[in-house]
Amino acid sequence: MTTEDWNLFLDGNPAYDEQPAEEFMVSDVTVELVRHAAKDSDVAAAARVSTIGATHEDVVDLSRDAGLINYLMRNRHGSPFEHNSMTFFIQAPIFVFREFHRHRVGWSYNEESARYRELEKKFYAPGPDRPLQQTGKPGAYEYVAGTEHQHSVVWHWLGVAYAQAWESYQAMLAAGVAREVARLSLPVGVFSSMYATCNARSLMHFLSLRTQDERAKVKSFPQREIAMVAEKMEAEWAKIMPLTHEAFNNNGRVAP
Repeated sequence: MTTEDWNLFLDGNPAYDEQPAEEFMVSDVTVELVRHAAKDSDVAAAARVSTIGATHEDVVDLSRDAGLINYLMRNRHGSPFEHNSMTFFIQAPIFVFREFHRHRVGWSYNEESARYRELEKKFYAPGPDRPLQQTGKPGAYEYVAGTEHQHSVVWHWLGVAYAQAWESYQAMLAAGVAREVARLSLPVGVFSSMYATCNARSLMHFLSLRTQDERAKVKSFPQREIAMVAEKMEAEWAKIMPLTHEAFNNNGRVAP
């Protein structure tokens, strides 16, 4: 079907004029730093103990930490960046978590289970700034902005699919079907939630692959939705470890 044929179909399709309910469709993700034991001096202390054998309290020297952290980052001495911990609460569509769980080294996850609880009526739909058109070959794709018409089409048909999926989910639950069976009707656009715990080194590796940044030595082209999560995580990390974050950026956003 050509674009012209598709437009004619939509214009002549009464169902398309009946916009589905959109109160359960959202275009953003949630990221909260719920707890952490992470600061820049932890990195410096871990590095210095290997050379002077001092205790943590004896080696903290904030006036020298920035230079040392930058040295460690530049020369890719990675282990000092592992002696810290951050736990994030994340709400995002399930397809984002499928990508997230590819990151296994230095990460721990606990995700909401649709076997044990009814999922929230919350589905993802791309926002107006989300590129919709894909061009190029596998491994070298580029994404460009969608037209207003394309965004309208996406929102309409996602709304139709989501509404039908939720209706079937609720019908099976009402009939006494087990939650682990009823969930089979739900698409990957439904939201889930999880706790994700990592250290600074594992987070930097994640960010190097899941964000786009002009300072990066190695370019990455992540799916926009996981980049949305990564950007919010990076903003929280930058607040608690600003020297480490600065060194990460100054050295090409390459994980040590």
